[in-house]
Amino acid sequence: MTETDDADWLPAEVDRATPSVARIYDYLLGGAHNLAADRAVAERLCAIQPQVVQVAQRNRAFLRRAVRFMLEAGVRQFLDLGSGIPTVGNVHEVAQDLDPEARVVYVDYELVAVTHSRLLLADNPHAGVVHADVIRPEHVLGSEPVRSLLDLSRPVGLLAVALGHYLPPAADVPAVFATYRDALAPGSYLALTHLTNDFAVLADPRVAETMRSTQDHIHPRTRAEVLALFDGFTLVDPGLTTSANWRPDRLSPAVDPQDDGLYAGVGVLA
Repeated sequence: MTETDDADWLPAEVDRATPSVARIYDYLLGGAHNLAADRAVAERLCAIQPQVVQVAQRNRAFLRRAVRFMLEAGVRQFLDLGSGIPTVGNVHEVAQDLDPEARVVYVDYELVAVTHSRLLLADNPHAGVVHADVIRPEHVLGSEPVRSLLDLSRPVGLLAVALGHYLPPAADVPAVFATYRDALAPGSYLALTHLTNDFAVLADPRVAETMRSTQDHIHPRTRAEVLALFDGFTLVDPGLTTSANWRPDRLSPAVDPQDDGLYAGVGVLA
């Protein structure tokens, strides 16, 4: 894992002392845009559950497979909610590798994630970034990047990968997802992963306790609660499973759901 506290990449407004989920995830994936406070939390998580790194890697691999699946289904525009800090295998890289004119809008409220996404996309006319909280769909859907890059009268790939468990119950998460759904055209897709306590790997209460030291607490949900986020969508095969077991690559080894930790699925809007 890469470590750096150089100031040249860090926006001045960022509070170095408060760990960020986006930067912790960046560190777990081997990225360079994280701080000592983020690494300390990541290492505590790894001490509690050494498989945390594999969970993050499997989640990222699911994102790539889900985007490729949507591309094969004809989708050419994507709205990535809670997109995080750019790292290898970003949505626009996967999509534009197949179709250079595929359009992608990233959404995040974490300043480092937004700043580096904008730098990465400065010369990409088919991708943009929205600095907004995803629990305010009206701010996201009414933003200039969404209005200028996406045609909501045509199918969109809506991505909510490792997002929902950071949204508190007070936000009425099913209603938030329903608002995005209602803005989409038939033939659109929703792909999501969501942390759960239904599986052993991340069920240790010390995981959630450790995350309370960050700016984002985690709210694991049950299978029924995750299924509710797909209301109005029809799940494609294999239905709601785990991140490693959703349409794995041909040579990928099977992973026991108890070792996975994240529900995963893709649904299509009729």
